[in-house]
Parts: sequence; C-alpha cells; structure tokens
Amino acid sequence: MTSKSDDSTPPPRIAARRDYQGPVFLSQGFRPFFLGAGVWAIIAISLWLGEWLGIFPPSMVLNANWHTHEMLFGFAASAMAGFILTAIPNWTGRLPVRGPALGLLAGLWLAGRIAMLAASELGPIATAAIDSLFLVALSAAIWREIIAGKNWRNAKVALIISTLAAANLLFHWQYAQASADTTLAERMGVMVLVMLVALIGGRIIPSFTRNILARRGDSKLPSPVSNTDRFTLVMTALTGIAWTFYPQSLLSGGLTLIACALHFERLTRWRGLAVLNEPMLWVLHVGYLWISIGFGLLSAHIFLNLVPQSAAIHAFTVGGFSTMILAVMSRASRGHSGLPLIADRPTIMLFGAITIAAVLRVTASITSQPVYYSASGVFWVLAFGLFVIAYWPVLTKTFRTR
Repeated sequence: MTSKSDDSTPPPRIAARRDYQGPVFLSQGFRPFFLGAGVWAIIAISLWLGEWLGIFPPSMVLNANWHTHEMLFGFAASAMAGFILTAIPNWTGRLPVRGPALGLLAGLWLAGRIAMLAASELGPIATAAIDSLFLVALSAAIWREIIAGKNWRNAKVALIISTLAAANLLFHWQYAQASADTTLAERMGVMVLVMLVALIGGRIIPSFTRNILARRGDSKLPSPVSNTDRFTLVMTALTGIAWTFYPQSLLSGGLTLIACALHFERLTRWRGLAVLNEPMLWVLHVGYLWISIGFGLLSAHIFLNLVPQSAAIHAFTVGGFSTMILAVMSRASRGHSGLPLIADRPTIMLFGAITIAAVLRVTASITSQPVYYSASGVFWVLAFGLFVIAYWPVLTKTFRTR
C-alpha cells in the first residue's frame, strides 16, 4: 500500500501541462509573441528607416502614423502579450492559453500587421476592424483568466490592456478623420505602456535583485513594496492622464517633474549598482531608468522648451519599453526553456546595442542631426537581429517542463 506522502502523481493542472501534445511553438504565450515582436521590430524599423532615407519610393502607408502605431500597438503589444500570457498561469493557478487559442491570438496579431501595411488598399474601416481584433481578443482572454482564477490583484493588468485596446481604437478613429491627427491616441498608448512598465517593473526588478543579493549573503536588500511605491503608481497614472489630454499645461509639467523624481527614487531603493556584474539584472535597471529620464525630458520640454517632445517620447519608447522588452524576453525565454539565467555573449551584445540605440535616438531628437537617426535605427535592428538569431532555437525547440 502506498502512503499519501509517497504518491508521486502530479496534481491535475501540472499533469495537464506535461501532457500537452500540440505544436511546440504554441505551447506557451512567450514563444510566438516574443518571436513575433523580435522579427517585427526588425522589419518595421527597416521599412521606416528605408522610407526616411529615401531608399524606398514615397509611400502613403509608411508614414509617421504607421511608424508610431506599429511600435506601440504592433511591436510592444506583441512583447506585452507574450509576457502576460506566460505569467497568467502563475497568477491564477490555471492552465496557460495555448494550442488553437494561442494560435488564434497570434494569427490576429499577424493579420493586424498585414492590414496596416495594406491600409491604402483596404481602407480605414477594414484596416481598423482587422487591426483592432487582436488587442480586443487579448483583453478578453486576460479578463477571462483573471475572473476565473479570482486573481483580483492583477485586475489592474487587465485594465491596462483594455485601455491599450481603447487607445488603438481611438487611433483608427482619429486617423479616419479629415485631419488624420492621431497624437491623442499616441500619447495615450505611450502612457499606458509606461504604466505597465511601472507596475510590472516594480514587481520583478526588486524581486530578481533581492534573490541574487540574498544568494550572495548580502544583508542590504532592495526595500519591500511600500506606500511610496503605491503613491508612485498613482502619480504615474495621474501624470499619464494629464499629459495625454493636456500635454502642454503647467499641470502636466509639474506632474511629469514629480514623476521623474518618484521613479528615480524608487530605482535607487532597488540596489542596481550592486548587480552591475549581472547583465540579466542590470539591463532591467537601465530600462527602468529611462522611464525617469523620459518624465524629466517631458518636464524640461513643457516648462522651458529645452528639448523637443519627441526626445521624451523616444526615451520612453526606445529607452524604456524596448530595453525592458529585450531584457524580459531574454530572461523569460531562457527561464521557461530550462536554460540558466546567465547572459551569453550575443545577449550582452544586444543589451549594449539597444542602449546605444536609445541614446542615439534621444540625441537625434535634440540635435536634429540625420546621422543620429540612421545610427539609432542600425543599432536597433542589430539589437533585435541578435535576439532573433540567438533565441530562435530557444523559442521553437522541443517543449520542456522545468
């Protein structure tokens, strides 16, 4: 007779995860969406850079609206989907979205990218209908898992995704108007993603740093979540709302300055300087630092007009979002594939390349020197090219349980 303590039969949910027999590529959310984000980052910026340099003939499709949309609602949304769909089972205790359901979501994302490229042939209504499906479906899937798992702590994540879906719908509505002015939707999209970085970054960066330092026996650890962190998140949300609707107001200028200080203070409590010998960790700290820099540049623009607004926007997007995306995609891809969380040479190189790309892109906005625009694009493509080459086999290899 086997005692209860000797029973090695895994719980039903764990057994179900191990019994998955579908395509490897659709076994977990990070696989299709991280790879999609990496490949699309290369394609989209290569097309945009080619258009900007005059390599391609002038196009009604590859304009500034397309570029902004695809960076926010195409590239960043794909990386975000991969992370959240992979994290949800840990949050809720439920099985991951995988197989046909995951394939459908990935297909909707891909259809959106094709629709945006074919917008002049499809027309605004069809383009909007096709492109909007992905974020709406993703939002519905996340809400379903949060509600079914009664994981109300992460309802705020679902709310952020729903708001991003709304920003995408607003973009298409604004673009269909005579003026085609989509700046409101673009600001909304940027601030929604800033909020996501602040929320998720505030969880994973101090947690991962604490684990490493504790393992070393360091007694000075990152401070636990406090009311200061909660206040920072509230102020970030208020700042995002103010700047989205009143981008040049003194209120927005004051709030962005406060947000800059709060995020920098938050970062100093996470002991980033203590993990400079851990590339997989310090890159997360660098990515979060760009959020503080972005708010600082916004404040400098609003109050003193010292820098153009685009410098702040690209500090958020190329610096904050893209650095965090590459950091999280590299770490999660290795961790969920059973590989050690150690940055190999290509990973270190891609971290360096995206940091250089961010510095060059912000510099380009400030100086208006064409060489910096081009160089930034080259380093961006290099960073994501290295990711795709290094992590393609990791994302597509035989399914493994950890």
